[in-house]
Amino acid sequence: MTAGSPASRGAGSMPAPVAPPPFVRMVIRPMTKILNPVIVKFAGRRHFGMAAQIQHVGRRSGKVYVTPASAHIHGDVILIALTFGNQSDWVRNVRAADGATIGTNGRTYHATSPQFLSREEAGPLLKATFSALQRAGMRMLGVRQFMRLHAVPAGP
Repeated sequence: MTAGSPASRGAGSMPAPVAPPPFVRMVIRPMTKILNPVIVKFAGRRHFGMAAQIQHVGRRSGKVYVTPASAHIHGDVILIALTFGNQSDWVRNVRAADGATIGTNGRTYHATSPQFLSREEAGPLLKATFSALQRAGMRMLGVRQFMRLHAVPAGP
């Protein structure tokens, strides 16, 4: 990992902006206003691998938010696909707070030390964490960046 690589950019440094791909920006983003409230009710539950619940605190408001996102755990690492790029509010909140609480597959984790990884840097972890079908979907959507966090189970 080099000093300027995206993987080395943790909470304290500003990552280069990565915007969402055109398809996501024009088709998927408008649907989030309708879909997110429905998906967040199921996200993080056991047997609902489509989405995890990312609980984060607003940088300015201090308000607690819950956002669904495609995240999976492998060992003590959570990998989140940044479908909407690294400038979305929830990503900026997690980076500013140096972590979040993440619910996935019926378990809750304290996640800290966010790092941004390119698709290439995330390669081996991506393959170990997401299924071939999920990876194909990310390629189709044009996901170019991921957030890696250190995970510790949050109680029983």
